[in-house]
Amino acid sequence: MVTRTVDLRSDTVTKPTEAMRAAMANAEVDDDVLGYDPTASRLETEMAKIMGKEAALFVPSGTMGNLISVLVHCDIRGSEVILGHNSHIHIYENGGISTLGGVHPRTVPNNKDGTMDINLIEAAIRDPRGGLVYPTTRLICLENSQANCGGRCLSVEYTDRVGELAKKHGLKLHIDGARIFNAAVALGVPVHRLVQAADSVSVCLSKGLGAPVGSVIVGSKSFIAKARILRKTLGGGMRQVGILCAAALVALQENVGKLEDDHKKAKTLAEGLNQIKGLRVDVAAVETNIIYLDMLDDSKFTAENLSKSLEQHGVLVMLEGPFSIRIVLHHQISASDVQYTLSCFQQALTGVQDENGN
Repeated sequence: MVTRTVDLRSDTVTKPTEAMRAAMANAEVDDDVLGYDPTASRLETEMAKIMGKEAALFVPSGTMGNLISVLVHCDIRGSEVILGHNSHIHIYENGGISTLGGVHPRTVPNNKDGTMDINLIEAAIRDPRGGLVYPTTRLICLENSQANCGGRCLSVEYTDRVGELAKKHGLKLHIDGARIFNAAVALGVPVHRLVQAADSVSVCLSKGLGAPVGSVIVGSKSFIAKARILRKTLGGGMRQVGILCAAALVALQENVGKLEDDHKKAKTLAEGLNQIKGLRVDVAAVETNIIYLDMLDDSKFTAENLSKSLEQHGVLVMLEGPFSIRIVLHHQISASDVQYTLSCFQQALTGVQDENGN
């Protein structure tokens, strides 16, 4: 019988804290579709200020936030967006920019560090003289931190260079900042500086920040005015949404300061896993709260049967492939949980339990 659960599937699995639940219960609310919910307005004002943009808009999910942002910038069907081949928008968002917006994705390879080569981005921009046959490039999208590359962080210098390239060609720059606060903390850079070059940013509230629901998109006042209309079109307008925004305000106040500790625990876990026979982790690539680990040929384990073995001890992980597992740390994982997880991996792979096991 499992007596302990260590949920490492994602940072989206966190439960609302008591402070969040109290804030939600006591939230001052009104009809946000009509623009009168005071708690939603507080969150949007605060987020716009933190991100260094003119305005902000609460949306139900990161997928909707990215979709709205792309559709605002690419408001003519047949527009093209340049984005990483390994990006969340391209892989995990149901192809919404194409199916709902008629926007064509043009992918550029993501490097291991999450970047795309600047020269390859520029080469992907369509020549306007070919407008008779080509889609029209209107947008470049970056992702920071880059989840599929292991939570790698895009630097200020790199982001600025992409922003300069976009301006040179009359394009817009959108940043999928689902974990932008993780990136800012890891880089030691104020988050507003990290996104300064962007015309729009989506920020997930329910990943590293640990709120139960939602994302916020930020940009200019004119961008957010158009985004508000698209939110309604897509069914994302909600009434007394201040109940959700109240929890997000608590997350901003209490959990940003915990991200550095999440990153330290991820590094500790990565180092420990890499020392277990049969596993390989690129420890140097663990910059934030995400770890990818591979099973070596001599481990005699697949990701699936290792995952099932861990689950018997209450340790939950995410399968990434036949021999690959993803682990994500969050503020509800303790140092003790890290040591317990290492013990469970050790026992599953070698049958030997160390002194930290139960």
